[in-house]
Amino acid sequence: MVVRLKALKGAATAAVTAFVLLAVNAPAAVAKSCSNDGTGFSSWLEGFKAKAASQGMSQSTINSTLGGISYDRNVIRLDRNQKSFKLSFDQFYARRVSPQLISRGRQKMAQHRATLDRMEKRFGVPAEIVVAIWGLETNYGSDRGQGKSIVQSLATLTYDCRRSAFFEPQLMAALRIVQNGDMSASQLRGGWAGEIGQTQFLPLPYVKYAVDFDGNGHRDLINSVPDILASTANFLKAHGWAAGQDWHPGTKNYAVIGEWNAASVYQRTISVMADKLR
Repeated sequence: MVVRLKALKGAATAAVTAFVLLAVNAPAAVAKSCSNDGTGFSSWLEGFKAKAASQGMSQSTINSTLGGISYDRNVIRLDRNQKSFKLSFDQFYARRVSPQLISRGRQKMAQHRATLDRMEKRFGVPAEIVVAIWGLETNYGSDRGQGKSIVQSLATLTYDCRRSAFFEPQLMAALRIVQNGDMSASQLRGGWAGEIGQTQFLPLPYVKYAVDFDGNGHRDLINSVPDILASTANFLKAHGWAAGQDWHPGTKNYAVIGEWNAASVYQRTISVMADKLR
């Protein structure tokens, strides 16, 4: 009997020891879902590739889009340093809107009058609103960001623990854009936060709201002004823009502007700039 108890005790001790070893070693075998310093990014990326495949992405899309990307610490630095939205409206407006920006916006409205009229007829969104967004986002296409890899930026922000849930669908949508044939992986270059084109669409809104307005079979928000303007209007329409109604604070349309950008100073700047363009 004593011998039997000793045997059981030894087996139990061995089982406990094995369990402890498994518990200690298990985290190393499982990829992290996020990290604040980038450790484990490569393992996480392999897991994301498998997830993309399970959601219907082809191997060629996965390889061409995610191959060779790495964790970008500069993107994290920029994400933590967004100070302009902490300014007052007067400070923000003075920094972002100049008389030259308004003048150039009026020139753009005259230059693209036929497209803007067709856009407004189809989507019900005034030219002034769309052109104000165009000017604020990229100075009418002149400033589209640092030409960074959109996929690398989105992968970095997805792996960062601060806003993983927001950025993972954006990263998956970037793969969808490539798979749909709208853009190649090499064309997906733009702002540090993953913005695409002249009005800075994130990939998920791109997939949902971008339209082919020049009729060439592709939704091109980088080079096609008709696609850029109409897609921006389509986003606003889809979020409840009321044709022919006011866009000032307290109105339904002002709330729709808030769907474009959540920062109150940005919303008011679009509204005021549109007034000046009119």
